[in-house]
Amino acid sequence: MVSEKLTLQSVKARPVLVPLKRPIVSKVGLFEQWPLILIDLYTEEGIIGRSYIQPYIEQSARYLVPAILDLAAARKGRPVAPFDDFRQGIGSLHLVGRDGVSLIAVAGLDMAAWDALAKAANLPLAVLLGGTLGPVPAYNTNGLWLTPLEGLGEEAAELVGEGGFGGIKLRLGRERLDDDLAAIAAVREAVGAEVKLMSDFNQGLSLGDALHRCHGLDDQGLYWFEEPIAYDDIAGYAQLTREVKTPIQLGENFYGPRAMHQAVQAGAGDYVMPDLMRIGGVTGWLRTAAIAGAAGIEMSSHLFPEVSAHLMRVTETAHWLEWEDWADPILAEPFQLENGCLIIPDVAGSGVQWNEDAVTRYALES
Repeated sequence: MVSEKLTLQSVKARPVLVPLKRPIVSKVGLFEQWPLILIDLYTEEGIIGRSYIQPYIEQSARYLVPAILDLAAARKGRPVAPFDDFRQGIGSLHLVGRDGVSLIAVAGLDMAAWDALAKAANLPLAVLLGGTLGPVPAYNTNGLWLTPLEGLGEEAAELVGEGGFGGIKLRLGRERLDDDLAAIAAVREAVGAEVKLMSDFNQGLSLGDALHRCHGLDDQGLYWFEEPIAYDDIAGYAQLTREVKTPIQLGENFYGPRAMHQAVQAGAGDYVMPDLMRIGGVTGWLRTAAIAGAAGIEMSSHLFPEVSAHLMRVTETAHWLEWEDWADPILAEPFQLENGCLIIPDVAGSGVQWNEDAVTRYALES
């Protein structure tokens, strides 16, 4: 079916709690299960747009689901027009704040709206946006947390083997510098020097400690240092970028394109990696990608590999896709991997469809 116009009829938002293959052990917490909120956007023309968000905290569904439904109710009977909705949605939130829950709710609806529009045009999302389908280079982020050193080498080899990956991510910020050095050595011994090793501190250090630790690791050949300090310490990131040789990566906590612009103006990083849930969905990503392109800064993705893969195909300075399989338990057809790349299926929309039996099994009361 091809439709020139879609009209929003209603939205359903369902929280689920899915098991993780490898528990997340990081500075931000321990997670053995992962919460998702599944969004179904129904149109009067019969097309359903789908998306999901990953709110980290199980209890967050209690306030995110009502926020999503309230925003959707305000758009009932109106055309599905993501650019208009993004501008109006952000504008309507000025009095309660444009960050946090507010923007996350806008982003979830935005991704579902773009999925619906691509389905109406009978095109994959990347093609609707003016691009083409093709493999998207990815690194595996599904392990190498702050777990015992003796298991890191074996796990690193498993991560590379899961999709022929040329890059994997290691979490750092252990109690002692020597422990981080030992972790790097164990992974290198297991996977060799050719595999790119991204590192992530998950905002676990103060600025002073980050300067000590990053200088201490600066000769280890790491591909980047990700978020050594609190995400909003832009002046601190600018100092790290000036003083450390290893590229500094940040951006998963940018709330909206303006935050990205401010960081770029401040020289706060060498690479950026927006998160679809925080940057404002597809619309927020497109506007942010234009900023990165104008600045000549390479742009990776953070989580949401299915929709992110489409967007990387239309991003001027596309860099690395972060691959994780945390949503796979509730997807009807998880995306495939080949030679270290994520393969976008040649189907209309984003390719996100639910396994309804699994959705029922992992349902979480909101």
